[in-house]
Amino acid sequence: MASSNLLLHPVRMRILQTLVGADELTTAQLRERMPDVPPATMYRHIATLTRAGVLEVVGERPVRGTLERSYRVRQDQALVDADARGTMTKDDHRQAFTVFTGAMMADFDRYLSRDDSEPAREGVLYRQGGVWLTEEEFTDLVAELEAVVARRTRTTPGDGRVRHIISVALVPDKPTDA
Repeated sequence: MASSNLLLHPVRMRILQTLVGADELTTAQLRERMPDVPPATMYRHIATLTRAGVLEVVGERPVRGTLERSYRVRQDQALVDADARGTMTKDDHRQAFTVFTGAMMADFDRYLSRDDSEPAREGVLYRQGGVWLTEEEFTDLVAELEAVVARRTRTTPGDGRVRHIISVALVPDKPTDA
């Protein structure tokens, strides 16, 4: 498992979100999807994620005297595990959540910026709901959500499939004492 500092850097988070569910991409393809990130910055963060084992090289081919690599996310390494989350301070969590929501907003903005985006027809969904759960019920809910998403991440592009980004945040809503 990776550390929160490794995964929750804004550029690295965007790289991971771009790669998740995309099978594999080259650095050039990542740069096409993230044109605001300077090439040197992109290469540095890809190298950092690869050294940490979060990205894996799945292909190499010669291009104009250099090797072009294709990368894929190692899903099992692209998580901040419970132990690492347990060592994070409140400020660490605040920063991590800011990066997470910023990346989510960037994904949504990228989608809406496309000329052919049609949110209603394409099933765009954002909603909140409140549920009352015991600790055991909450643990079961988290396991159910993770299982549903994990089951769907095994599908591949093709056969009319469109990549969808699923972002989940679970926040306790305890009343404050008056």
